[in-house]
This record gives sequence, structure tokens and C-alpha cells, in this order.
Amino acid sequence: MRASLIQIAVNEDESVEARRRRTASLVREQAGAADLVVLPELWTTGAFAFEAFDVEAEPLEGPTYEAMAKAASDAGVWLHAGSVPERAPDGHLYNTSLVLSPSGDLAAAYRKIHRFGFDKGEAVLMGAGEELVTVRLPETTLGVATCYDLRFPELFRGLVDAGAETLVVPAGWPERRRSHWTLLAQARAVENQAFVLACGTAGTHAGVPQAGHSIVVDPWGEVLAQAGGDEEVLTVEFDPARVARTREQFPALKDRMLGLPAPRR
Repeated sequence: MRASLIQIAVNEDESVEARRRRTASLVREQAGAADLVVLPELWTTGAFAFEAFDVEAEPLEGPTYEAMAKAASDAGVWLHAGSVPERAPDGHLYNTSLVLSPSGDLAAAYRKIHRFGFDKGEAVLMGAGEELVTVRLPETTLGVATCYDLRFPELFRGLVDAGAETLVVPAGWPERRRSHWTLLAQARAVENQAFVLACGTAGTHAGVPQAGHSIVVDPWGEVLAQAGGDEEVLTVEFDPARVARTREQFPALKDRMLGLPAPRR
């Protein structure tokens, strides 16, 4: 299976609509080169451009969905379209990820559960999601998480219990904590014996330099590929069947004693 992580640079001198057009073009360029394309978190606005969340918020199937659905269909790829500031019908805002099929259909939407900012920013401007989301592709089952979620291992355990084999994490991660980004991506891969595809933004969001360094990690924690700090398309080929082999060869997940799902009746 081939995946392309598009590490978009979000800069304030580019309009949201111009960035949508440019990103759609980058997705279309992956036709024939990737089966799965992944975009970063809040790439339309920037993860730290808090004042833009309300201004640029859109319905679930709004302009970003429409542009990315057409791009996915044109390229014939599965597209994790990163996340957008979603305005729900009741007016609440959410940081919502979209997963689109190669025909452009909405396969899944995930509202970010862990909001960053403590008592400001996303944490107070956006609502918290409540549901774990997995998406079955022909080759693998994706487990969907977003940025700050990466710090909460119990979320990823839940995704694994739901069948996830490849964990996809779009992010707008700050440069000043880049070492955590790499460390946590590897930790989530090792402890869950899964592939991790973590796609971050480049550029600067509201004065906050972004880490970039999108990364693909295998179930043993080995880094298969990692981007630099600038806008870049990181393409990697990986074998989803390695997840089952790894879990069979080193069956650590079978030795879990705490946090197990309730038995079925």
C-alpha cells in the first residue's frame, strides 16, 4: 500500500480559497502514486489562528468537503482530508476530520476528542467529540485521531480494540515541541503494534512556527520515512499485513490486564 502525506504550509498571506485550490491540485498529483493521501489538521485556517475558527467554520459537507471530494475522485484515492472547523446544525464548532473514498463519498467524520489550549484557544472555542472512528479500506482499517489526541494512549487502545491497524494523525504541531511529536508517534506505533501515519503542517500559524516533520512509523517503532520542516509530499510504501504478523510474533496485546473492553454477552 502507498500513502502520501501532504505537509501543507499554512501562511497568512494566502486566502483559504486559494489554499483549497492549491491543496486540491496537490491531491490530484497523487493519482497513480498513492492509494491513501493524508492532509494535516486545520490546514484551511491554521491550528493556532483561533480568531479564524468562527469566521471560516463550515458545515460538514461544506466547501472544503466539496473541493476535497472532487480531488479524491479525480485522483482515485482514499483521502483523509485533514480537519476543518465544522459548524454543526446547532451552531457549535468542532475540529472535524473528513475521510473520503476514491469515489468522493464521505466515508467517515471524526470530531476531535481532546482539544488543545487548556483554558483558551481550541479548548474553549470548540466542542469535544465523543466517538472513536475507524474506517475500513480494502488493505487495512484506519483508526482516526487528531493532533493533541496523540498524547492520550487510551484513545488509541480504543481504536485498536475497534480493529484499527493503521493509525492516522493529522496535526498542527508547534515546532517548539517537535521532539514530542516524533517520540509520541513512535510510542503509539510500538504499544499498539500498528502503523502510524502522522501528517503535520509547515509554515507559521498566527505567529506559531509549525513542526512539519510528518512521519510514518511501522509496528516495531521504526521510522519508515520523515519529512523536513518545509512544505513537502512524503510518499511511502508499506505492507499492512505486517501488523498481523507483528502481533502474532510478539503477542503483547494479548497480555493486557487493565482497560480491556467489556466481554460480549
